[in-house]
Amino acid sequence: MASRLRLLLSMAAAVTLLDYGAGNVRSVRNAIRHLGFNIRDVRSPEDILSADRLVFPGVGAFGSAMDVLTRTGMADALREYIRRDRPFLGICLGLQLLFDSSEENGPVTGLGVIPGVVRRFDSSEGLIVPHIGWNALQINKDTQLLQGVDGHHVYFVHSYYALPSDANRDWISSTCNYGESFISSISMGNIQAVQFHPEKSGATGLSIFEKFLSPNSSGAKVPSHKKTSKLAKRVIACLDVRSNDNGDLVVTKGDQYDVRDHSSSKEVRNLGKPVELASQYYIDGADEVSFLNITGFRAFPLGDLPMLEVLRCASEKVFVPLTVGGGIRDFTDASGRYYSSLEVASEYFRSGADKISIGSDAVFAAEAYLQTGVKTGKSSLEQISRVYGNQAVVVSIDPRRVYAKSPDEVQFKTVKVSSKGPLGEEYAWYQCTISGGRDSRPIGAYELAQAVEELGAGEILLNCIDCDGQGCGFDIDLIKMVSDAVTIPVIASSGAGSVEHFSEVFEKTNASAALAAGIFHRKEVPILAVKEHLVDAGVEVRMQ
Repeated sequence: MASRLRLLLSMAAAVTLLDYGAGNVRSVRNAIRHLGFNIRDVRSPEDILSADRLVFPGVGAFGSAMDVLTRTGMADALREYIRRDRPFLGICLGLQLLFDSSEENGPVTGLGVIPGVVRRFDSSEGLIVPHIGWNALQINKDTQLLQGVDGHHVYFVHSYYALPSDANRDWISSTCNYGESFISSISMGNIQAVQFHPEKSGATGLSIFEKFLSPNSSGAKVPSHKKTSKLAKRVIACLDVRSNDNGDLVVTKGDQYDVRDHSSSKEVRNLGKPVELASQYYIDGADEVSFLNITGFRAFPLGDLPMLEVLRCASEKVFVPLTVGGGIRDFTDASGRYYSSLEVASEYFRSGADKISIGSDAVFAAEAYLQTGVKTGKSSLEQISRVYGNQAVVVSIDPRRVYAKSPDEVQFKTVKVSSKGPLGEEYAWYQCTISGGRDSRPIGAYELAQAVEELGAGEILLNCIDCDGQGCGFDIDLIKMVSDAVTIPVIASSGAGSVEHFSEVFEKTNASAALAAGIFHRKEVPILAVKEHLVDAGVEVRMQ
């Protein structure tokens, strides 16, 4: 009798999840389990029709998703489930697929539940696309799902959006402004869907999940803040992860990319355990956490099980976006088996990554593209962005400053520097490097950034070897040059030493985010202090 009761309680607390195998759905699973619910996966159309509560975290391209749903019979099952007004929560693409059609590689026909068209953000007037980051909602309808969300930022990552119209007005529960107003959530009866990612929206997002999963619950109380109004600038904590001399994975930090102590021991600097630090930074208010596996180029990534385990464990505790980089490339193992970079990236996504960062491999792809003008579709950058969307691909650029007396001296884009070089040079270009800064390449940061955007990058992580670990501020000349040259988000990295450096980079450049490592690891500057300073400086940020 007792075992039967436990079974019934388990079934009552089960949520049905429609995962068709694209992207990182582990984060949604972790959020649901974190709130005390079990998960039943959809295996057939009948599983959809028998669900008590259905969560549909759509990931990837609209057309690919509709192909899978139609081929498996799940598209018709979804339409019928929704027609019956059964409890439904769509996330991101799970919202877009409810509409009539999408212009993404189309037009492509959708589920046709809601009248309207999904279209791409227009970057022709300088709008940064994809729309990545924490933005504010304008609540249009009083719904239980969004109670308490007003005044908080939620996390978006998308290039396409559903257009509001008179025909779908009654469905709209909130809108968001990014260049123009778009539908950020819909609500009709028991049918709910959101364009943002509640599983990556911190405590606010978990509260939204809880209100859907437990309709009689008011959700966790989230402190209110002053009115949010626009896309927030992001503060990102970066963890450089590598094996120390004892074989343990540790968080370290370099000085111009040198991670060993300058003492006689020459040991790898150990600044903490990766999962513990990532969890603490989430609690402290980091908008994203980035793992860089800095030994990834020395060993085969699919065999790098400790790093995959770091991701799995971190994603159970960190409910903001996770990025991982290092060693994402094509590979042939000792037995002659070939693994594509897409397979490598897929393993990272399945382990909990929301975005992957490509370094050296992207440099080689950009060089080939600039030489031939041909997109082969075979580079890791092109393969991964095609399957998972460009919003899932970050390109990490590691340049070194090279001074010049005149722009005519070099074939690459130069900038007039704010501080002259050692011989009085007034100009500099930024030479890109690979393999952790050890090898220089004949390509500039400006040229590389524009090339990788063409090849499918959704974001650029812009480092500077000269500034790394110096604590003297970001390289404003470099960041302004690159952020003005592309229409995708740029993350400023290398050199942060004080709260003022963050406000400076946001005031003087078009950077969408700023990343730091050492000052956070050594507790020299808390994340909260950075955000409080940015608020005082008039920069919109997400506050917990």
